[in-house]
Amino acid sequence: VSFGISSTMKITCAALVLAVATTNVAAFTPQVVPSVTAQFQLSASFTENDNGKAMDEPKAKFSKRKMAMKALAKTAGALTTVAFATSAIAPPAFAAKKVVEIAETVETIDKTKNIVIPAVLAAGAIGAKVLMGGGGVKKQDFLEADPFWDQKTVPTNTFKNKAPFKGKVISTKRIVGPQATGETCHIIIDHEGKFPYWEGQSWGVKPPGAREKDGKPHSVRLYSIASTRYGDDMTGNTGSLCVRRATYWCPELKADDPAKQGICSNFLCDTKPGNDVMMTGPAGKAMLLPEENPETDYIMVATGTGIAPYRGFIRRLFTEDTPAGAVYKGQAWLFLGVANSDALLYDDEWQKVKEEYPKNFRLDYALSREQENKKGGKMYIQDKVEEYSDEIFNKLENGAHIYFCGLKGMMPGIQDMLKGVCESKGVDYDEFIKGLQSKKQWHVEVY
Repeated sequence: VSFGISSTMKITCAALVLAVATTNVAAFTPQVVPSVTAQFQLSASFTENDNGKAMDEPKAKFSKRKMAMKALAKTAGALTTVAFATSAIAPPAFAAKKVVEIAETVETIDKTKNIVIPAVLAAGAIGAKVLMGGGGVKKQDFLEADPFWDQKTVPTNTFKNKAPFKGKVISTKRIVGPQATGETCHIIIDHEGKFPYWEGQSWGVKPPGAREKDGKPHSVRLYSIASTRYGDDMTGNTGSLCVRRATYWCPELKADDPAKQGICSNFLCDTKPGNDVMMTGPAGKAMLLPEENPETDYIMVATGTGIAPYRGFIRRLFTEDTPAGAVYKGQAWLFLGVANSDALLYDDEWQKVKEEYPKNFRLDYALSREQENKKGGKMYIQDKVEEYSDEIFNKLENGAHIYFCGLKGMMPGIQDMLKGVCESKGVDYDEFIKGLQSKKQWHVEVY
């Protein structure tokens, strides 16, 4: 790309863009941008020539450009280091967003933007195109209905038991700490764009092999999809599952009994890149997001891997460049119940969203082995939700949608909580719940 600028500047811009595009450490770049600003501010009071000697004020404009380039070079170097360290390619939308952030920072320098911004953006377009196989920079808007909130075209049962789809595992990663109760894995599966789905739906997985009792193939197990329709790489070609390995502790053996382990969960958690996964679906419409009103509040309650659909919701609303996220003005409130801090799922993602959207995203954890409820007992998810019973009731009365996903054992406690609030307000509980269900504000997927 030629803009009549020096080779050094071209290399600096290209290095910066490629570094940002290949870095998936989202929390890193926002910390770097202020440092770039500081470099520019410094250039306003201190100038130097090519040899590092102080210059006179008449040469300030030239010096500011020089300082801007030095700042960009330092930023590119730091980001490149992180890129190599993480060895991962971020989605092009993320790269483009960060390029624009840095370009906007350059605007603080008088007229420097006339040189830097075109160079950075042009290099960014080329860099992203090369990195993403020629696809260029895309918004996450190419798998939408028209209008985007219209649910008439939600795909269901595209692939059935007798003719499943063969997906291919891209990666399987343990996502809990050493003190977690059990193992939970995040599994990314390539479906080549041939298996569309929406946030809140499930995939069926047919584990290989046959049942011992009759020799018939194993039945399909349903798993909530843990990514948006665009997948973790935002290309529309992948989907993710959040799976806990099901095991049985034998008190006599004092160890896990392999004969009683979960067939499908163990198969999935043991998969390696390149392994085939036979899949059905997508299934279900009960957990879809109603997106027509961008001011709708969402209350999401999960235990363990029940977090899966909410990861898709939150990424769609806050992380990805989607039509729904662009207009969303409501509040998404996530409750997650797990045993301890090591068992928290996707906490880094939630903290990032909370930092960037403090008014639109709330987060509450129930850690049963680390926290106590108001009665002095273990803090379960229903106890945490109860702490906000009046606020939740008021939100529901004002049109909020509430979702439950995970162990069905949480439901009696939550229903008792709402019943108590209804009684205190002179509201008939059964009629209240019927009203929520008739307005499709009540979403349940428990097991």
